[in-house]
Amino acid sequence: MNKHHESTGPSDEQQITLRGPAELADALPYLMGFHPSDSVVMVALHGGRGRFGGRLRLGIPQSAQEWPSVAEQLAECLIKGSERRGGRPDAIVVFLCQDPADGETGGQVMERLRPFAQRLRTACGALDVPVLEALCISGNRYWSYCCPDARCCPVDGNPLAVPGTSVMAAAAAYAGIQVRGSLREMEARLAPLTAAGTEQQQALDSAGAVLLPKLLDEEGRREVGGSTVKLARRLMKRLGEAPAAMPSLADLNDDRLISHEEAAAVILGLQDRETRDRAAEWMEGPEAESALRLWRALARRCVAPYEEHAAAPLTLAGWVAWSTGDEPAARVALGLALRLDPGYTFAQLLHEACNQGLDPETLRRCLRGERTTRTVRRGRRTGGVAGAPSVRARAAGRRGTQPRAAGPGTATGRRRAGQPRTQGRRGTRTRR
Repeated sequence: MNKHHESTGPSDEQQITLRGPAELADALPYLMGFHPSDSVVMVALHGGRGRFGGRLRLGIPQSAQEWPSVAEQLAECLIKGSERRGGRPDAIVVFLCQDPADGETGGQVMERLRPFAQRLRTACGALDVPVLEALCISGNRYWSYCCPDARCCPVDGNPLAVPGTSVMAAAAAYAGIQVRGSLREMEARLAPLTAAGTEQQQALDSAGAVLLPKLLDEEGRREVGGSTVKLARRLMKRLGEAPAAMPSLADLNDDRLISHEEAAAVILGLQDRETRDRAAEWMEGPEAESALRLWRALARRCVAPYEEHAAAPLTLAGWVAWSTGDEPAARVALGLALRLDPGYTFAQLLHEACNQGLDPETLRRCLRGERTTRTVRRGRRTGGVAGAPSVRARAAGRRGTQPRAAGPGTATGRRRAGQPRTQGRRGTRTRR
């Protein structure tokens, strides 16, 4: 077993020292806020005592042919992102988490993923940052890809600690940190509904036929944007007045409170980036909770063949969760948005900032400024904010990447190979 120490916080805060693979494996759910099933997780370590820094998570690619390129991208993203934040990592810890398939054992999962672990170690080493530990977690057991000593890291692996019995569990309980369950369970709250899929699809079809011609015209686009914002506010008020309930029951209640037609109108209206940016202003105070519930409910209404339209409400859900301090929920929502649309710029920026541990207050100030500017312009009767650069565009500009213009009725950014433009019957989308 590799002897090393990792501190969970800087020197001026309470520190928890983790020794070896067993305590690292047990700490992972507390680091992420959930059990990252079917995921590769990379965590940056800083300083001689290995203080935890930036972290990122990605679903394990199903095809082994993707592993070399994905490993290089992940290593570069974590290392370069940490440098931009102000400190190059001194080392990295890698976790590969995947439950065994039917008829498969945890040990077989470990061996199947061994080439991916090696690719990740090589990719980090090529950037002069060593992988201090690489663990596979499967079937309630863990294996080390770095430790050759069978006395402490046997071929059959070691069992994970009983939940709630480790030093990390005790420290997390003292600090009020909760593990939400598995990633799969958290994603299920945002998955498209199946019970009323046909009715919701028909509502989206009908709304698209009405809204698409308007979105192709500048004046019509402003009209759609205004009506979308007004309807969203009415739905938020309706949700906020509903009695509180447990999370699973709350989702069901929220779904019942929003009609198919109302959901369709807001979903399609949010495909316009300026309308989406206005909706992003509901990120703090009393309206944040009802806004988050609305975005989650709308993501569940993006049924086939409108799944990619969920990128907008998922990104808004991730932004509000991050803005209100719920980083685990933010990472899950933003990860789903990027899974649906890897070129969705707003989700890319938020996901990277959240993973790097940046303060969302900078973006909140930007959005407050836009709201104030729009209010002043409205008072002067000069129209809306259509002529002002969006907060997403300014954020991208600060990073040195000027986005291409996204006009109404267009889809911009990178597309998957062979993916058609999402227009016509499914409405119009902008990938910002």
